Amino acid sequence: MHDLVIRGGTVVDGTGAPAGTADVAVDDGRITAVAPALGPARRDIDADGALVTPGWVDIHTHFDGQVTWDDLLTPACWHGVTTVVTGNCGVGFAPCRPDERRRLIELMEGVEDIPGTALHEGMRWGWESFPEYLDFLADRRLVMDVGTQISHGPVRTYVMGERGARNEPATPDDIAAMAAIVREAMDAGALGFTTSRTIMHRAIDGEPVPGTYAAEDELFGIGAALKAAGHGVFEVAPAGVAGEDDLAPSREVAWMRRLAGAIGRPVAYGMTQSNASPDLYRDLLAETQAAADAGAEVWMQVAGRATGLLFSLETTFHPLRGRPTFDALAALPLTERVAKLRQADVRAAILAEPTPPRSLLSSFGDRIVPIGDEVDYEPSYEDSLVARADREGRAPDAVLYDLMLERDGRRMFMIPILNYASGDLEPVREMLLHPRSVFGLGDAGAHCATICDASMTTTMLTHWARDRSRGAKLPLELAVKKMTADTAALYGLRDRGVLRPGLRADLNVIDLDRLRAHPPEVLYDLPGDCPRLIQRADGYTATVVAGEVTFRDGEHTGALPGRLVRGGRG
Repeated sequence: MHDLVIRGGTVVDGTGAPAGTADVAVDDGRITAVAPALGPARRDIDADGALVTPGWVDIHTHFDGQVTWDDLLTPACWHGVTTVVTGNCGVGFAPCRPDERRRLIELMEGVEDIPGTALHEGMRWGWESFPEYLDFLADRRLVMDVGTQISHGPVRTYVMGERGARNEPATPDDIAAMAAIVREAMDAGALGFTTSRTIMHRAIDGEPVPGTYAAEDELFGIGAALKAAGHGVFEVAPAGVAGEDDLAPSREVAWMRRLAGAIGRPVAYGMTQSNASPDLYRDLLAETQAAADAGAEVWMQVAGRATGLLFSLETTFHPLRGRPTFDALAALPLTERVAKLRQADVRAAILAEPTPPRSLLSSFGDRIVPIGDEVDYEPSYEDSLVARADREGRAPDAVLYDLMLERDGRRMFMIPILNYASGDLEPVREMLLHPRSVFGLGDAGAHCATICDASMTTTMLTHWARDRSRGAKLPLELAVKKMTADTAALYGLRDRGVLRPGLRADLNVIDLDRLRAHPPEVLYDLPGDCPRLIQRADGYTATVVAGEVTFRDGEHTGALPGRLVRGGRG
């Protein structure tokens, strides 16, 4: 008598092997059999006509603060995610002395666009050292597993104080102290170390993330702690990743290749296609492969779609911001604001005011696309605001004005920026197909006012494996492998990511025909009633974590089997 049997589904096991029909048996939180016609169980899930996959392992999230107050880690939990990794991009909350908490919150607020009010009001603190932070997380009961990395920003601040926060050069003693803290963290179960080198990552006061300009002796000195520990990933948000410097990425890959060779640990960096040098990503693909051929464990974290912005009347960023009449209404509740904006004299006044320099409208008008009932993550420029305005013989701002009042002011718009220089996702497909790429960069929990890429796991199946019409699709088996076996393996999580007897019973049962990500919407559900963009999903028949069903048809069952995952445990 098994604890649970998922019966008759199309098993996509995470290895990339062809899908096939089978039952999956679960006992004591582990998979015990994958075979046809398994015996009786205390509980069955009918998966006839559905996919059965491993749970998604999302390695690039920013739930560092949210994990202290939110048992569900929304919105990732609605999109089949069963394991998340935090501490990315050089920002986090440990180690941290009590008098440094405000600084680290402001750093997270500036870099990851998480409202500082929500962090101040929602976070529960109970640690100073990184091992104490892990112990705090170990006491949490969550809907999914959480692993975390130690981040350069808090380490540098802890060791160097104001000098570290202001990016002054580290002395040999500073480097030794940072390396000792990182080694202590790795021994306690950190999954890796992360740093940011892009000038686009700044604290709320405008200062770059501590470590942005770190010299090689600092980076290699800290990296040596991972070598000594014998496990962990060195994760980098490299210079140029946001398209701010097209000369930087090749230099970054060069030192990362040397670092990977020196420490014998994987070095993973975020990669996107820039608009100024749209073919540069191919050079980086080649350089990363050359590093691999030379024996260096260099990996690319790549997204499953364009990196960009979402906006509506409810969001901070809007193309009409900067026009005095529009801005004067910003503090009104949405219903009152919409009523005002529908007045003919208000409309005329706003449209008569000049477009501010470097506004979203002037910079990206040919990429602004209204979102309908279904979200098209590979829109044609023919669907853009400018193209529509040309067809209608109207000004783009007038077209935008009228569209944004639809749905009672909740009409959402998308601006694909990076990974979209050619107006399609063919560069993303090339990146996803590369053997040295891993799926990531969803930033779940972050950029609350500008994106909701936690749903990227869902669109890996809906867009890439099922619906894509503007180019070749990805095999279903590869799309699943990218989100499961590959991401788990990079972080040494050998007990998950594949449907195999003896491994952890983290699974999804998915009605692929029904699977869809809802359009983004704004909720005011963060602590302090702060807003954020979220997306729900249809089509996840069941999500299972450690053998317990956590979600049925998108609704939480009440189960909280998720725990802290510690690295270096075999």
